[in-house]
This record gives sequence, C-alpha cells and structure tokens, in this order.
Amino acid sequence: MEWITRLMEALGSPGAGLLVALENVFPPVPSEVILPLAGFTAGQGKMSLIAAIVWTTIGSTAGALVLYGLGAWLGLDRLRRLADKIPFVTVSDVDKSDAWFDKHGSKAVFIGRMVPVVRSLISIPAGVSGMPIMKFTLYTAAGSLVWNSALILAGYALGDNYELVDRYLGWLSTAVLAVLAISVAWFVVARVKERRS
Repeated sequence: MEWITRLMEALGSPGAGLLVALENVFPPVPSEVILPLAGFTAGQGKMSLIAAIVWTTIGSTAGALVLYGLGAWLGLDRLRRLADKIPFVTVSDVDKSDAWFDKHGSKAVFIGRMVPVVRSLISIPAGVSGMPIMKFTLYTAAGSLVWNSALILAGYALGDNYELVDRYLGWLSTAVLAVLAISVAWFVVARVKERRS
C-alpha cells in the first residue's frame, strides 16, 4: 500500500493508470485496492479526480489489449488443437464457446469489465474469437470507465475509510471465484459421467 501511494504521489494520475494496466495483466494488487486509493489521493488534492478516472480507464484498456493480443496469438485453430490434449475438453466445446462469444461478445466484454476476476480474463476469449479490435477497445473502455469511476468516487467520498471498498468487494471476488470453481467442478463431473455412460 505504501509503495502504491508513493507511486501515485510521484507520478500522479498516470501512476494510477500504470498500476491498473499492470493489474490487468498480472494482478499483484487488485483494482479494488488501487482505485479507491486513487480516489482518496484525489480527495487529498494530490491528483485530479477527473484525471484519475481518465488515466485509470486508459490503463485498464491498455492492460486488456495485452491479454486480447495473447488470445489473438493463441487463436481458434490453436485452441482447437489444444482441446484434444486437455482432459475433459473437446473441440466442440471450443466451437460452442466461440459461437456464444460471437453472439454475446460485446455484452460479455462490457459487463465482464465490472466483475472481479472476470475483468481480466474476458479479454482472452475476445482475442481468440477474433472480435474486431476497435469494437473490443470501445466496450472495454466503456465497461472500465463505469467500474473505475464507481470505485474512485467511492474512495473519494469515503476519505480515510477508502479501504471499506476493498473489504466489501472482497466478498464479491470470493463469490465469483467460488462460482467459477463450482462451474469447473460441475463440468468435470458431468464429463466423467458422460464418458462412463
């Protein structure tokens, strides 16, 4: 926390943007900590509130584009080949997921940017499915703007109690991880039963 605070004080709102970009690619510190702290720092007069929102949205979008690029590099054909080597996964699973993303990708990216854990991960299937990069960038920036604004403004309003944002959103992150874990477990059990029958 001290290092994050120093970086923001030294670089201002571009520092907050850099931290959020890094968090998207490799989450050492979640945005639930960075963004309210940016709001608190803006409340102290050490950076502009508007600049904090703008720079963190730029950072979020830049970080998401890195993961989009990873997904594009992986590509659908390579993912299909990998599916044959991954236990319980089939090529038809990849094709169904790709078809779903073609239909719902815009909404998934926009809403996904506001869901802990999913925020970063949603960029990879967007790249894999070949979602147009300008469309991806637009929906990513829009979703990030909503998320970043909400958390920065919460930190700004809460002042010294900005850590409450992370405390309450921590429950949401845990719930999302639990749902993902249950989904994976259900998928594996269903596949085992399918193969036995």
